[in-house]
Amino acid sequence: MTFSLVARCAETGMFGLAISSSSPAVAARCSYARSGVGAVASQNVTDPTLGPLVLDLMEGGMSAPEAVAEAKARGSFMDYRQVLAVDTNGRTAIHSGPNSLGIWTEAQARDVASGGNLLANDCVPQAIVDGYLGAAGHIGDRLIAAMRAGRDAGGEAGPVHSAGLLIVDNVSWPVAELRCDWTEDDPIENIATAWDVYKPQLSAYIQRALDPREAPSYGVPGDDAER
Repeated sequence: MTFSLVARCAETGMFGLAISSSSPAVAARCSYARSGVGAVASQNVTDPTLGPLVLDLMEGGMSAPEAVAEAKARGSFMDYRQVLAVDTNGRTAIHSGPNSLGIWTEAQARDVASGGNLLANDCVPQAIVDGYLGAAGHIGDRLIAAMRAGRDAGGEAGPVHSAGLLIVDNVSWPVAELRCDWTEDDPIENIATAWDVYKPQLSAYIQRALDPREAPSYGVPGDDAER
């Protein structure tokens, strides 16, 4: 019921993840990233413990392939799970259990991995990887381009209703965490619109957290008093 990618920006070291599904609030259950460590998607019949586990293993020194293999050994009902990971060196790994739903497949390259289930066809993850590698600019722009490529290649077999985009940089919290938890329209375009609005303000929100004395004003009511 889901297609996604995890990615690293080789130039900045940022990690990101984008995901979409016919299920509600997919990003709330399936998206994990940690600054200086990596990004993980845990999907299909979702076990939300797998994302933090893989991140902990990578933070402890394992590569993405090693961490995913260890999570496979430790996890329960792994025949039903899909787990995607990318680490600080751009190494990627995917576990797709044989009981993944419908048409399921995966694709990988350095710095990016994509997987999906209940897909319209088996070309979708490769289209996502190609979309990411072929795009330029901020990792957020590249994640949106990749998800649009996957959607345009067929996406899920049925309509998708939720989506999310998650980005971490050199602070301990996500620098962008945008979600569309349910819509009858295109959730990927909803996220793309939110990203277009959020991207110019991203650095300001970081500045407001680190030192609000230097934070810019956007001229909205109350902005001078509460930033």
